[in-house]
Amino acid sequence: MQNHPIVIEQIYAVPVETVWKAITDKEKMKQWYFTINDFKLEVGAVFSFYEPGGANQYFHRCVIQEIIPNRKFRHTWTHPDHSKGESMMTWDLEQLDYGTKLTLTHAGIENFADAGEGFQRKNYEAGWNEILSISLHEFLEN
Repeated sequence: MQNHPIVIEQIYAVPVETVWKAITDKEKMKQWYFTINDFKLEVGAVFSFYEPGGANQYFHRCVIQEIIPNRKFRHTWTHPDHSKGESMMTWDLEQLDYGTKLTLTHAGIENFADAGEGFQRKNYEAGWNEILSISLHEFLEN
């Protein structure tokens, strides 16, 4: 079924505050995620960015919907140059005895059906898995 959200869970051997800063501080995000110069952590703030590498093929525009410090960060995810669709990203954090569990939920990928092959579900799944299991993991634990 294509209309269910992508859900990826990762556990990091660091405190929840450390993961929170990694996903909400633009200087830290630059080191493992994307360079987002206009990022401001406040509900209603709009931020935008391109994929790394300088090709600037994929413009992303996002609007912050919800902030619960050290627990939840939720924002829209759109590709206005390629699609009329909108999806929703939710980053849920849970403090564990031995670290932090991050659950990323990307809902609404099917809304990008008008954008073509590069916006297929399998591409998002592969991208999020790499970003969370490799890039963020290495950033947090090194």
